[in-house]
Amino acid sequence: MSANTDIIKEGKYEYIETGKDNGQQTPLILLHGLMGALSNFEAIISKFGPNHHIVIPILPIFSMPLKSLDLDGLVDFVEEFIDYKGFKKVFLLGNSLGGHLAQMYCLKRPEMVSKMILTGSSGLFENAFGNSFPRRSSRDYIRKKTEMVFFDRKVATEALVDEVFDSVSDLGRCIRIVKAAKSAVRHNLEDKLHLIKTPTLLVWGAQDEVTPLWVGKKFHELLQNSTLVVFEKCGHAPMMEHPDDFNKEIYNFLSKD
Repeated sequence: MSANTDIIKEGKYEYIETGKDNGQQTPLILLHGLMGALSNFEAIISKFGPNHHIVIPILPIFSMPLKSLDLDGLVDFVEEFIDYKGFKKVFLLGNSLGGHLAQMYCLKRPEMVSKMILTGSSGLFENAFGNSFPRRSSRDYIRKKTEMVFFDRKVATEALVDEVFDSVSDLGRCIRIVKAAKSAVRHNLEDKLHLIKTPTLLVWGAQDEVTPLWVGKKFHELLQNSTLVVFEKCGHAPMMEHPDDFNKEIYNFLSKD
């Protein structure tokens, strides 16, 4: 990656920050998914990092007290982090669970969000690992579940499969993933989305098996000020499978008045 991606540690916060905070740019906050690594945003960081103010907080899924680990606790963390950074307005981009948190933050602090981008977001329906990992010790099982995220199965590299396998092989981490996933299912936002007036870009993969295309279309129906862009031959992570097209959509959306 061309931009500086060193992890900054300040108190309870760990995050990546690129570009210059000159007080004139609206920062773009990237919110990763439940199984998402910072590498998922590599193309965005490489393209926009040097000249734009990008901030990626590491969500404390594996570090916050277990009793507090739910979407309410995570959105509180996002709110506290943005306040800690002293931002007056932000752009939010969330993938999968990160998109869910973006919506919840937007509902909680609408005055803070200039624009929102959701890609493969939960909040209405998601078909991830389910409520448990019955074969968490099976690397083949984890490989199939990881490959399910992508239209092009080759995107699920050995390194990515190893990363997911390491997460779910640890019982403590596995319990946290399941707890957060169950909380996402409970926090269905269908009856609240009409309250969001923020301009929203929806970027969906036509072959998304985790949050299928009908979910993206439902978001488009319920979010009054939204635009839906669909990528063909694309699964749950458009920013990884179609990085150039994804970046173009981000640039055009954020550049519009």
